[in-house]
This record gives sequence, C-alpha cells and structure tokens, in this order.
Amino acid sequence: MPSDKDLFDLIKETYPLNPKADFVSDTEVKLRQTARKVNRKRYFKRLGAASSGLLLCVIAISWIFFYGGKDVIINNHNTIQERNSASTTTVNNQDPLVYIYQSHNLESFFPESNTNDPNEAFHYTKNITLVGERLSQSLKNRGINSIHDNTNIMEILKEKNLPFSESYNVSREPLKKALANNKSIEMVFDIHRDSRKRSETTINLGGKDYPRIAFIISKSSVNYEVNLKFAELLHSYIEEKYPHLSRGVFVKDTPPNQKTYNQDLFGNSVLLEIGGPENTLDEEYRTVDVLSEIIKEILSDWTEQKNH
Repeated sequence: MPSDKDLFDLIKETYPLNPKADFVSDTEVKLRQTARKVNRKRYFKRLGAASSGLLLCVIAISWIFFYGGKDVIINNHNTIQERNSASTTTVNNQDPLVYIYQSHNLESFFPESNTNDPNEAFHYTKNITLVGERLSQSLKNRGINSIHDNTNIMEILKEKNLPFSESYNVSREPLKKALANNKSIEMVFDIHRDSRKRSETTINLGGKDYPRIAFIISKSSVNYEVNLKFAELLHSYIEEKYPHLSRGVFVKDTPPNQKTYNQDLFGNSVLLEIGGPENTLDEEYRTVDVLSEIIKEILSDWTEQKNH
C-alpha cells in the first residue's frame, strides 16, 4: 500500500504547481488587503489602550483634587513624617537619663577666644557650654533624653562677688534640684576642657583630630568607689572602640581642701576634661559624639542586665 509521501509525490507529478499569472496577481491583492485590515485593528487596539490609560489618569487627578483624594495623599505623607519623628517623640516623652552641666562654663578655645594664653581662653558665648549642648543633642539623636543645664555660673559668681573657687557650689544648686525632680537620672557629667598643650590633648583617628578625654574623680566624695568604677567603665568602653582617645581615670585626693566636684550628690558622677585650649569646637563635637555612642552602649548593657 503506498505511503502518504508517495501519494503527495504522485499528486505533484500529476498536477504541476504552475499557477496562472492572474491567479497570482489576485491572490497578492487579497493578501495585501487582509494585512492592512489586521494593521488597522492593531492600531485601534493600541489607541484604545492609550486612551483608556489617559482617561484613568484624568479620573485619578479629578478624584485627588475634587473628591477628597488629596486629603488621603496628604494624610499618607503625614503618616510617613510621623513615623520618621516617632523616635524623637519617644525621646521627648522619655524620663531623662543623663544630666550635663559645666561648672566653668566660660572655658573656651584659642580659635574662639583670640588668645594664646590658656589662662585667658574664655568666651561669653563660644565656650564649653556648646560642647555640653552638643552632647545632649547627640544623645537625643540616639534615643536618650538628657537634661543640659546651661546656667551661667561665672555670671552668678560676678553678681554675688564670689571667687572662682566657688564655681562648684554655684553649679551644685541646679544639680540638686534636677536630682530631686528626676529620679530617672543614671549619669551625671560636669564638662570642662584641660589647659594642656595640643600634643597632649589630641589624637588622630581615621584622618581626623579628636580631643582626648580625661575622667576626673574626687576621693573626698562619699560616692568615691561608685564613681571610680563608673569612670573606669567609661574608659574601658572607649578604649575598646577608640584606643587612646581616653587619657585615663585620674583621682584627685590632695588634702585638706579637696573639693568633691559635687560627686557626693550622686553615684555615677564624673568630671570630664575634653581636649584643651588649642582644640576647636568642631573637634570637641567629634569627641562628644563618640562619648554619646559609648553612653548609649552602657545604658543598653545596664538595661539588659536589669532584665536578666
């Protein structure tokens, strides 16, 4: 029995595929007409899709501006802003954990005070108070609320005709009130700058200069042991992450008139000497930003320990 292929070959041999010219011409015309119809259908389909998209856009815009859709978008935008400011709100509502003050509030720096004498490096506005303010803001950025006392101690001494040595007695009063009204406080920092030369007060880390920190503890304080451990803790945390940024812990124990630096009022109190007169405010800000990072870590570790 012949196969399908044999049958097709027989048909081709019997009826040669040689169409007439008229047939070819008519077929070509019909094919071109059909192609034009298909192209027109595709064009109108695309046009319809584009028109539908444009119509949807017009409807959306009309909804936004005439039917309250604008309020929805604004509300969504406000929600995003609220989320971004949530951490700030939390800090504002948080009980303060840190108290910051400056007993020698006019201590300044050569670039700001236009002098090369450490004993004259003082300024009424560009002074160590700005460093305390920067620490407070840096802590806030890390989610930690603080109290920054910016009392003008030197002005009070002048008004009351008191000697410079009474600075700590004047700064003591705002501290006492803050401690009485804020039982949440866990750390107290009195910020100063040293009088040493730049070579002793400054270290370069990652290509930037940082004023070094000295932690000063009074042995005359009833909280001496607690404060000493606290200062050593701060030093060890800084030393681990920023070697040599800390100059170390220094105990003041010269009798008989050694002041307590108000460290008798609260445990976890320390006097900080950050840099010296040859440093700049921008450099000071770098160091207190590091300090805020360390404070954050310590507070987090304390919280974790309490929870366990």
